[in-house]
Amino acid sequence: MLAYLMRRLLTSAAVFLLISAGVFLLIRAAPGDPVRMMVDPERLASGGPAFVAAKRAELGLDRPVLVTYGIWLRDVLGGDLGHSFVSRRPVAEVLGERMGPTVLLMGTALAIGLVLAVAAGTLAAIRRNTAIDYATTVAGLGTISVPGFFLGIAAIYLFSLRLGWVPSSGMSTPGDGGAADVLAHLVLPAAVLGLSIAGPFTRYVRAGLLAELGADYVRTAEAKGAGPARVLVRHALRNALVPLITVVMISIPQLLAGAVAVEQVFAWPGMGQLAVSSTAQLDHPVVMGFAMFVAVLVLVCNLAADLLYAVADPRISLS
Repeated sequence: MLAYLMRRLLTSAAVFLLISAGVFLLIRAAPGDPVRMMVDPERLASGGPAFVAAKRAELGLDRPVLVTYGIWLRDVLGGDLGHSFVSRRPVAEVLGERMGPTVLLMGTALAIGLVLAVAAGTLAAIRRNTAIDYATTVAGLGTISVPGFFLGIAAIYLFSLRLGWVPSSGMSTPGDGGAADVLAHLVLPAAVLGLSIAGPFTRYVRAGLLAELGADYVRTAEAKGAGPARVLVRHALRNALVPLITVVMISIPQLLAGAVAVEQVFAWPGMGQLAVSSTAQLDHPVVMGFAMFVAVLVLVCNLAADLLYAVADPRISLS
């Protein structure tokens, strides 16, 4: 296990370097000038080319790309992600402020998706080839096919504008900010994001449970007098959920990608909204910091998926 872990960590470090270099080059090659985006046009007109050149030198944009990347990589290895071009604040601080709302949204959405998937997948498996099974399959395919932003807009129109049940945007009401208020604002974006992952999870639960229900140990348990509920919960469902561990861990980065669109639709003050606004403002350090956060998340989730699967299923060897 230790040798496997060391090999994976070394591989992950090499992958991180390749991703960081590729993303850095793409960001620097993007059209637009950060200086002209962040400075008032009148200031640019009065300062002239000399002012623009001085500002580019201040931001380190006058150096060759490879030199700039080397400096950035050295700083990152030292724990410094740089400073935002727009706010002049440390990138780690800017990302840290937005991480809490995104984690809250993703965690709630993941819980909603898992509960719906286990319930729907189990119901579809035990009612195989019935109207319930077909309806569950169609609903699951629908959540996969409908884009999250469209589902979010439809949810706002129905539940906020027409019915008035929940707020339509933001994380809290100005002047309130209590737990109940945050929860009311969380309901719609978390439900929309949770539905987007419930469909794929449902298919895995259904397929895994159907395979387990036909296994010999299930028939043995039934022959010993175990009731249908006990066989389903204590035996078949427990083993059917083991492959779901890998799917869930791999889906977390995809969940973050979905959160970017959902946060935009619901004006949720998370990392996704920050990434979109920073990209529009050509705030290279913040965009780079967000990209590296996503890269690390993907690498960690893939490693965790392999390790957790081996722990959950003793038949799996990591040697």
